[in-house]
Amino acid sequence: MGRIPDMPIAQTDELVRGDLVERVEDARRRSDELFSIVREEALYERPIPERHRIVFYIGHLEAFDWNLLHGALPGLKSFRPEFDRLFAFGIDPVNGGLPADQPGDWPALSAVRDYVGGIRIALDEKLKDQRDAFAPGRDGFSFGTLLSVAVEHRLMHVETLAYMLHQLPLHKKLPRRLEASLSMPFVTYKMIDVPAGETTLGLSRDSGLFGWDNEFEAYTVHVPAFAIDQYKVTNGQYLEFVNGGGYDSRELWAPEDWDWKSEYGIAHPVFWKRAGDRWLFRGMFEEIPLPPDWPVYVSQAEASAFARWAGKALPTEEEWQRAAYGSLNGERRPYPWGNSAPETGFGNFDFARWNPSPVNAYSRGESAFGVGDLLGNGWEWTSSKFAPLPGFEAFPFYRGYSADFFDGKHFVMKGGSPRTAACMLRASFRNWFQAHYQYVYAGFRCVTR
Repeated sequence: MGRIPDMPIAQTDELVRGDLVERVEDARRRSDELFSIVREEALYERPIPERHRIVFYIGHLEAFDWNLLHGALPGLKSFRPEFDRLFAFGIDPVNGGLPADQPGDWPALSAVRDYVGGIRIALDEKLKDQRDAFAPGRDGFSFGTLLSVAVEHRLMHVETLAYMLHQLPLHKKLPRRLEASLSMPFVTYKMIDVPAGETTLGLSRDSGLFGWDNEFEAYTVHVPAFAIDQYKVTNGQYLEFVNGGGYDSRELWAPEDWDWKSEYGIAHPVFWKRAGDRWLFRGMFEEIPLPPDWPVYVSQAEASAFARWAGKALPTEEEWQRAAYGSLNGERRPYPWGNSAPETGFGNFDFARWNPSPVNAYSRGESAFGVGDLLGNGWEWTSSKFAPLPGFEAFPFYRGYSADFFDGKHFVMKGGSPRTAACMLRASFRNWFQAHYQYVYAGFRCVTR
């Protein structure tokens, strides 16, 4: 069995009790803060029809940590095995349809919170004694690797929960102070020429870096020359598509996308709301006039239709990767802007803002080719179907994480959103969703070849 390597270790003793445990605690704070914006009476709501009720996720994050870690820590015994399973998988929908469970099908909130608190106490007591990140964990993976999986799993949910709570009616949330809006010069739309060259996707197992199973093994491909939008497509640009009858022009949509759009009566992005003769942006805590220079958030199907309307195409995963991390001299950058770690000024990410920013707000984050707004401010759809890289091996402790979605129906997204943690801004990270999923913080940019 291939082994995913561990994270780089700067100090071997007390690493887990220090760096990684601190990351666990920080990730917990992130999830606790997110749940705290929901009024308690709304915690059994289901804001997105395809997703579980909010209460499931309160238990799920701890159940995942417990199911992953307790077997690697001696002396731990499950105290609520029925919850371990319920919050690992939820209540399966009947006949593969949308979930139909009722609030009364779920345990009382007090019982869920007791379960969460009990798991944290039990795990934390053992973590105090676990000093060695290299210690065996399970299935040939070190304990440090398992903790990294637990941390990133939670942080992924902090992001997906954010866009789920975005769909919760405003009166069911407790408002938070919003960040000041960024005022930038008018966006100049142009395309950037990217010369032919090589790009590398994925991670090498010899790199010593942590990654999820779909990030391995690294491989290098030649990418022909192309031109790419300097910035993500904005609300203002997309409004031209809407006003130009883009949702009514069948020739712009793949047959399956047209059928989906027609069946559900989709006529605009889910983050937009019509108010008389104007459009509003549906923010997390308020509705505001549609900001024309923010990136539009849409499904892959909507992005593809816009690209056809514009006489362009969505980039492949390889094209996006080269535009973001390549350079004229052949050097591969770890981040679009270079070697510096992600920080404020390079992009809108790592929970810095609830809302998007103007697409031209972060000139320091441009790639070597001058392509901007690549990390943060919204994931970016590609035309590439989510598939294993050469040498893929599923995590034995989480076999379905990627493999269940190699079905030809999911598309790769790259980059990150305002609610993406900095640790997942690495060049090899791959996100994915189905073409008809509108709710994620995802935009796009176009290419010509």
